[in-house]
Amino acid sequence: MIEMKVAGIALDAITRSPIVLLKDGSERRALPIYIGQDQAKAIITVLEQQKPPRPLTHDLIANIFKVWDMDLEKIIIHSLQDNTFYAVLCLQRGEVKKEIDCRPSDAIAIALRTNSPVWVMEEVIASASIPVDRDADEEERQAFRNFVSNLSPSDLIQRRGDFSEQ
Repeated sequence: MIEMKVAGIALDAITRSPIVLLKDGSERRALPIYIGQDQAKAIITVLEQQKPPRPLTHDLIANIFKVWDMDLEKIIIHSLQDNTFYAVLCLQRGEVKKEIDCRPSDAIAIALRTNSPVWVMEEVIASASIPVDRDADEEERQAFRNFVSNLSPSDLIQRRGDFSEQ
């Protein structure tokens, strides 16, 4: 799993549908997830530190967690099936832990309100992420190519010996 941060909300240039954009810690990969208008507003409200006059649904859920001494340990976006992302809320109350199925957009809105981390399974990132820093990716690929091109068979044998002694 890879921890991701909410980078913001964007609009699809063609459909004008909102997209929540998650980025990894190195900000080299981004995961775009299409969401509904209401969920986009719920996420933007927190990102822009706006306080509604009355609790909205995600605020209510966060308040329930607090009153009942439940901690949202994290959310996990765990799969992508037929262009639909799936997530769970990982809750803990005392020694009891539960996972609750949740739409990623709702999970993210709640996680932002409870300062809980957002985790994404590597398989999801591999299949749905987009590169953010193509120059850094190319530099890394070139450095690897240089490393491999300068290896000799004796280097590999010596390195194998180094690893087998551990």
